[in-house]
Amino acid sequence: MREGSLEAPTRHVIDWQNPDFIDPVKLDAEVRRQFDVCHGCRRCFNLCDAFPRLFDLVDATGEDEIHSVKSEDFKGVIDLCTLCDMCFLTKCPYVPPHAFNLDIPHLFLRYRMAENAKHGVNFFDEQLTDTDRNGKLFGAMPGLANWATRRGNALTRPAMEAIAGVDAKVELPKYTGKTFVARAKDAPPQINAAAPAHGRKVAIYATCFSNYNNPEIGTATLAVLAHNGVDAKAVYPGCCGMPKLEQGEIADVARRAKEVSAELKKEIDAGRDIVALVPSCALMLKFEWPLILPDDPNVKAVSRATYDVAEYIVDIAKKEGLAPGLNAVPGGVSLHLACHARAQNMGAKGAEMLRLIPDTDVSVVERCSGHGGSWGVKKGNFDVATKFAKQTVKRVADGKKTYLASECPLAGKHLAQGMETVDPTSPQASGSLHPIQILAKSYGL
Repeated sequence: MREGSLEAPTRHVIDWQNPDFIDPVKLDAEVRRQFDVCHGCRRCFNLCDAFPRLFDLVDATGEDEIHSVKSEDFKGVIDLCTLCDMCFLTKCPYVPPHAFNLDIPHLFLRYRMAENAKHGVNFFDEQLTDTDRNGKLFGAMPGLANWATRRGNALTRPAMEAIAGVDAKVELPKYTGKTFVARAKDAPPQINAAAPAHGRKVAIYATCFSNYNNPEIGTATLAVLAHNGVDAKAVYPGCCGMPKLEQGEIADVARRAKEVSAELKKEIDAGRDIVALVPSCALMLKFEWPLILPDDPNVKAVSRATYDVAEYIVDIAKKEGLAPGLNAVPGGVSLHLACHARAQNMGAKGAEMLRLIPDTDVSVVERCSGHGGSWGVKKGNFDVATKFAKQTVKRVADGKKTYLASECPLAGKHLAQGMETVDPTSPQASGSLHPIQILAKSYGL
């Protein structure tokens, strides 16, 4: 048997259409098998709250064995997983090709799918993760939506917490009345024909967050790409399905992958690369979709053609060189490396990109933000997320930079909220930026 972590981790196809996948007896046996290895290793004790909960359950039996833990108690462990993927990619020495064959995130997906088959999806979780419906609905009345979801609204937020389970303390994303795709169509930037990368063509996959909540990420990307000679268009066939994946709704993710990949394949056939604006979405297109639909030709093509936005800018810098015009960003940047950017196994591309800016101090914070997408906004989870973010926030505060940036907008929002408690006068407490927005600022765009 080979020792763990001596080979690159590999992942198996998710066998979600096999009836055995949600068979309760076989699932319980597999949960116990993998948890038994985790209990014997305990390397992940400080990674998230799921593993300490598991180890406490084992220790409480007094027998130091996983077989003494009741099966119904496993749900409390699995509910704490945010699908950050860090246990698989950075901590566990027993992932495939090791014979122990551990994949805790995908095991938890299997468990959640089985729970859904048995009990149905929680109604409010279903509503919270319907990002396209929510974006269109609240985008039609952004003033009212943003007033109702504003942190500190004593009329609406306690009601949201009591009814929908959304913690009243969490800062929620705002909605825009004009989507990124609409803005890109109405005001396309002029392409710089003198740039070294002139001739490249991309389709910017807008993502639900940039399209409905933060179009500035998209407009900054368009501006930077145009300045570098890239013919870019914004497209948004629909959500990648990451919010549904978190809930274990794998069949729904498969449907979305089929529909969205068919549209993105048309852009690839037109000679365009695919650039995703949010790392969770890039992760889905590159890695999760092919594990859910391994035989779909459109999914395969999209996986091969997709870049994270920072990854794409660094690729331009290495192959053709960036267009001139970058200027120092006064005060420097604290860059949080998002877990789903790290999970793409591409290196710290956000940091590489920002370090292309001359005379700018970039400090990298490579710790969990604690947030975890829709998981982090729920009552109970938000306090856990805040606890796990404390050391990350401290590192940001200690850096004393002017700007806080994160590739994950939700992680950045959570860290900025944490900065309020450490130093409310800090400019980083007022909000975070995506690294591409910092690059656009450096260009004066």
